[in-house]
Amino acid sequence: MSETKRPLRVIQWSTGNAGRKALAGILRHPDLQLVGVHCHAESKRGRDAAELCGLDAPTGIRASDDVDALLALDADCVCYTAQGETRIRETIDDLCRILASGKNVVNTAIVSLVYPPFASPKLRDRLERACREGGTTFFTSGFDPGWSGDVMPLALASVCERVDSVRVSELMDYSTYADPGFTGVYFGFGRPLDYAAPLLQPGMLKGGWGGMVQLLADAFGMKLDEIREEHERLPAPETFECAMGRIERGSCAAVRFEVQGIVDGRPALVAAHVNRLRDDVGPDWDRLSAGRTSGYKIEIVGSPSLTCEIEPRGEDGDHNTAGITGTAMRVVNAIPAVCAADP
Repeated sequence: MSETKRPLRVIQWSTGNAGRKALAGILRHPDLQLVGVHCHAESKRGRDAAELCGLDAPTGIRASDDVDALLALDADCVCYTAQGETRIRETIDDLCRILASGKNVVNTAIVSLVYPPFASPKLRDRLERACREGGTTFFTSGFDPGWSGDVMPLALASVCERVDSVRVSELMDYSTYADPGFTGVYFGFGRPLDYAAPLLQPGMLKGGWGGMVQLLADAFGMKLDEIREEHERLPAPETFECAMGRIERGSCAAVRFEVQGIVDGRPALVAAHVNRLRDDVGPDWDRLSAGRTSGYKIEIVGSPSLTCEIEPRGEDGDHNTAGITGTAMRVVNAIPAVCAADP
């Protein structure tokens, strides 16, 4: 008689937008068992995991900010979804401590880590040392950067004889994305057009999406001359309210940017974003085909040339809900492979 395979024991780290979706995904996953939940907010301490992610049946597992107690648990993996871009040092400290303790990690924080060869050598070396110390494996991904820029274009390109260029575009209405405190500030939504939006400072776009461009270059055997950034902002035609907050007339209501991998002087590999808070802003900017409001477009020029459009929808019908769920589930579903991988 074969031995029954035990579920992998998982700690969920953080219960924000993506964390709540990851928590629900872990609880519903047949091969995973939730054993702990980390939280930062005092209001979440002691609350049952089910309550924190909108499920009905209590789990008996309560959220805690006691890191020592959580790392003392017998767990195979930590699903780390805390906000990392504004607290890089603290996040790397967290990740290294978890990895060195003998727990594998799947991670959505610090998007520059989606392709380790492109990441900061200083950060990568620290994480590698922690993995060696703990005998563990570390994986970072998300919906974008992540899934939209690695598995999708590579899967499409598998039917090509030749690939000359790849363009991956997020074309998304962010008006229903309730994240004014981070995404709103980072993109500069609702701020003056000359506001120093953190995401649009020199080097930031490359840091976020350059790894995706370099991954594709390496996969296709293309040698990059350089990676370039460009961006543009457009104003609100009138004052309006949305999930990103109150957007005053004349303040930023749309952002377009590109991270371009230059090959032989031309943009051959491009990660692009067009993010609007209203559909009528930037009518000349790229969008999906008629009848589709938000999603991803992957365009490959080669032999054959291919165009693929993906329109995500959450259970509530909203594309931003789908994006948050997809971000969480990309790493939750990777847990068995990460745990099975060599350290």
